[in-house]
Amino acid sequence: MHKKILMVCLSFILIFSVIFLIGCSTKSSEGGSANLSGSSQKKKADSGKKRTTVHEYLLPTASGAVVYGNDIISIDASNVSEGYVMVQYSGGIEKVRIQITAPDGTTYTYALAIGSYETFPLSGGDGNYHIDILENAYDDMYAIAFSQDFSVTLNDEFRPFLYPNQYVWFTQDYEAVAFAASLSDSSSDDLDYLEQVYQYVITNITYDEELAANVKTNYLPNIDNTLKTKKGICFDYASLMAAMLRSQGVPTKLVVGYSGEAYHAWISVYLKEIGWVDDIIEFDGKSWSLMDPTLAANNSSSSVAKYVGDGSNYTVKYSY
Repeated sequence: MHKKILMVCLSFILIFSVIFLIGCSTKSSEGGSANLSGSSQKKKADSGKKRTTVHEYLLPTASGAVVYGNDIISIDASNVSEGYVMVQYSGGIEKVRIQITAPDGTTYTYALAIGSYETFPLSGGDGNYHIDILENAYDDMYAIAFSQDFSVTLNDEFRPFLYPNQYVWFTQDYEAVAFAASLSDSSSDDLDYLEQVYQYVITNITYDEELAANVKTNYLPNIDNTLKTKKGICFDYASLMAAMLRSQGVPTKLVVGYSGEAYHAWISVYLKEIGWVDDIIEFDGKSWSLMDPTLAANNSSSSVAKYVGDGSNYTVKYSY
């Protein structure tokens, strides 16, 4: 088959090599760290209740029921209704990319490792998707090795944001997952659990200036490493918090876009309960709510409240 050569700008296709170098750490002159004082100090009417901790985790599976591809590419679309697709590349080209175009036309670009299946979210919801597997031809030019269209009808709109994926990866064996379960055990409900996760991340994880200055192309978070070293860039903050929340059944998006003029990563969370978190973010049970753990870890509570506000300082480009 004739391969169509694509002119792809390296800074676009490897966008995550620079996203997390810029604007992730904004230190405040007021000092201190943000906290959830508004909600953690309030008297809990349901203090006698205990959250039901999740021990059976949603994990992606390449079941082989619906597979597209060729002799070197396997696209397992068996579970697209669960909000993910799995892709395996076994060819001999070192640099391989996958592009997934969502129903609204947004194109998500990822690096694809050789050998094992990797999981990618179908975060655009219901509709028609297009997927391209691209092999590096020379320099920064890529050739389409395989393309496929497929349709998605989700079993639940939250499913893409509950499973692990390449950017929010975890399994039942991860230390971060076990730690998340221990925090859940001491929580009264989802809102209380969210507060504990948020508090832990913003008070224990520090911004890694050295990593930010030397981050490698195609950098991916390792949540257990972040938990162990207690350091990371905004990608790590967002991935760790998203994984801890997802593993306990709380729908969480890892969001990438602009914070002011800087490219940045944060999370958005959905809760059934009605409540306030430090008078910054309202969980109304009807919409997603923005949380920025990197900002909160490096600034005072008042600074965070002022900056986050109604979310108008944030522009979403991609949701994972």
